Amino acid sequence: MDHSVEQILNKPVFEREDLIVLLNADKKERELIFRKAAEVKKEFVGNKVYFRGLVELSNICSKNCYYCGIRSGNKVVDRYFVSDDEVLEAARYAMDNGYGSMVIQSGERTDKVFVKKVTNMLEKIKALSDGKLGITLSMGEQTEETYRQWYASGAHRYLLRIESSNPDLYYKIHPNDARHSFDYRLNALRLLRKVGYNVGTGVMIGLPFQTIDDLAGDLLFFRDMDIDMAGMGPYIEHKDTPLYQYRNILMPKADRFYLSLKMVAILRIMMKDINIAATTAMQTLDKQGREKALKVGANIIMPNLTPVKYREGYLLYEDKPCINEEASECKNCLEARIHIAGDEIGYGEWGDSKHFAARKQSNN
Repeated sequence: MDHSVEQILNKPVFEREDLIVLLNADKKERELIFRKAAEVKKEFVGNKVYFRGLVELSNICSKNCYYCGIRSGNKVVDRYFVSDDEVLEAARYAMDNGYGSMVIQSGERTDKVFVKKVTNMLEKIKALSDGKLGITLSMGEQTEETYRQWYASGAHRYLLRIESSNPDLYYKIHPNDARHSFDYRLNALRLLRKVGYNVGTGVMIGLPFQTIDDLAGDLLFFRDMDIDMAGMGPYIEHKDTPLYQYRNILMPKADRFYLSLKMVAILRIMMKDINIAATTAMQTLDKQGREKALKVGANIIMPNLTPVKYREGYLLYEDKPCINEEASECKNCLEARIHIAGDEIGYGEWGDSKHFAARKQSNN
């Protein structure tokens, strides 16, 4: 079997053992992975980076995940809900500044009031933008009926992170109860595909108890699920969560960062035409984290359009950058970062996953 990084990178398909070798690559070897990923990105998705204006709609959540700062069990968070007018203002800003799309994410809720509120908001954004603004949602597990309702109202991409594809690890970072079911989450991803969304998922990298074998499994999971987009980044601890007690067993932050970069690069090589986000968590651990992610395969970036007054309330992890930056500052900063990375911005474009388009075509 081929064991060297160079030999593995020339293989058309990676096995689990290959992925373990790549994920364990040392400093010198990882540069080979990064170079290959940059080549694949250039050839298959080009050097365009797409903006998704991010609105963190609400930090009210029914889930109690052990890693998350807005978990329902955290009693020291000020809960909020961004008003429709403020969301529409963000949508207007996105349009005026050439963003092709928005991402609206929130804590998980399935109650009728929430579902209706999101539906109405989507309809207003669609009317305001004359259907020109692409919309990604990230609002957790919902019923097929809710997914269909939101799709009909204007959302067409959906990100639902699995967080770990290994059920054993999943239950170390989530309560094991009816509200936190691995199988239910898996099924929700299948429902999103069935409804017709561009489907995205992702994982946290560097979790307590996580192994390199787990991460290799995550990459195979993405391939087997045939996802259209990925959003993943390093695990960053939050003091008001149960997982915080394991902070002393975590790998150093720099190692978590470079492991995350390797995950982005390897996924780009494996799934050549999907969309991959350069996540904020990358920048938390490295000042140039997002540029570095763009250089090794990422092609989506999410400037924060959430009104600044709410941002302190949406700390899923600690030391999150840019929480006091107004939208215009954030935009200027990210534009500069993208140009430094040698990419250009796809202004006014949805920038849907090429993988999604190809998949749709092959199904017709």
